[in-house]
Amino acid sequence: MKLQFGRLFALFALLFGPQTAPAASRTVDFSNYDVPLYTQVVNRIKAKVSARLGEGTNTRDRYFIIPFAYEDKGNHPEFSHSFISVIRVFADDKQPKLTPGLEKQTYRDREFEAFTISWLPRDFMTNPHLCVFDGVGSHVIPQNNKCPISPGRNFSLEETIRLAVNDKNAVAMWGPYEMAKQGFDLAVQRKHLLDGGTIKYRADDRLYRRDRVAISCFHAMAGLDHLFPNGGIFGTGFKMWGLNGTARVLIEYRERAGEKGLLLEPVDVKNDRYGFVYAPTRNGVVPYDPVRNASAYRR
Repeated sequence: MKLQFGRLFALFALLFGPQTAPAASRTVDFSNYDVPLYTQVVNRIKAKVSARLGEGTNTRDRYFIIPFAYEDKGNHPEFSHSFISVIRVFADDKQPKLTPGLEKQTYRDREFEAFTISWLPRDFMTNPHLCVFDGVGSHVIPQNNKCPISPGRNFSLEETIRLAVNDKNAVAMWGPYEMAKQGFDLAVQRKHLLDGGTIKYRADDRLYRRDRVAISCFHAMAGLDHLFPNGGIFGTGFKMWGLNGTARVLIEYRERAGEKGLLLEPVDVKNDRYGFVYAPTRNGVVPYDPVRNASAYRR
């Protein structure tokens, strides 16, 4: 019992404690300030994956997962989001069997497939007004929440980053983490499930996720081997948004996927995190910086 309580206390401290690093230890890099944020993100992913592959011949397919989050100052749920990108790098000099629905791409003479799970209301690009909790006590009592169920859509990485830029949000990424082929296959299954049109979107999905009526962005990317794990205080989902939400998913991946051999390397939820933060001027004040190391971007 003491061990369980200790783990629970550590989890609460991790998720609900201060997210912003002390000012003295914070580092913001302005060298790519004029580079669009989406390009900064993609360049970092490519550099990290290329370093992992090395210069020699890649004799087998390799699979990587990159968790993301964005949030505003104050971590309001209406302006927060969790999402994840998945990459399959093909073995060199082999004819791959392509994954249905994915486009083959090339980078530095290596071919790969990639997709993103970013679950939001279908019209969110033109109507970015998210209803999360509406009703007295709805944070605790799901029956009191008047927010509607919306048709959902899986957004691309480029679209999702654009949403973050529009609101000048802080973006965080973890990894890339290498995973087994079974993990990639589960992610593809999740993408096909979401793209199938049978599941809708609702930020507070407590009454709807068990029957696969509607789910949140958190549950769309969480539990690749178990569709609807609980999260938040007593399973309510409270505070499971933005960086907290993705951190919770990573804890789950570390414990569940690691045990099943799906995740092939260790995860450090805090130290693996890298950020991209908005700055109105080059080398100027950053209005919101919740991560220890980050690159600055402008709109």
